[in-house]
Amino acid sequence: MSGFAEAQSAFTYGHDHQATSEVLDLLGTPLSITDQWAAHDLCAAGLPGTALEHLVGSVGLLQTPEHFEAALGMSIRTYQRRREEPEKCLSPEQSGRVWVFAEIFAKAVSVFGLAEDAETWMLQPALGLDGRRPIDLLSSPAGVSLLADFLGRLEYGVYT
Repeated sequence: MSGFAEAQSAFTYGHDHQATSEVLDLLGTPLSITDQWAAHDLCAAGLPGTALEHLVGSVGLLQTPEHFEAALGMSIRTYQRRREEPEKCLSPEQSGRVWVFAEIFAKAVSVFGLAEDAETWMLQPALGLDGRRPIDLLSSPAGVSLLADFLGRLEYGVYT
């Protein structure tokens, strides 16, 4: 996994096995990963191309080119090329971005209860995020840290 993706992932769930299982479900990956070390190794080796395809099919907001690019840091053209070679693994950088989005999205689903509510939240400015849309904060490790912290506060009812 790239330094960027490692830094992002470090801010999310630590060693929460349930969260890792939810991420794997979003990616359609039948692997059993029990800790962040194994997640790192998987991303460093490259997620299967089918993981990206499964994620896009599972999360409605990724159907829009603008949202796809903001969420995953990948152009639609790159995604289209990747679809032509589904057996090819994602690069470590792509894998890291896909993993981090899946982590944040899985946490949002956990907090809000429904995938549709998590998708709506990702696209709306949030007061607790300085009026920014969560999807726009996925582009940097600092933004991902803010998202993870904010979701943690929402989960425990601390809104300020």
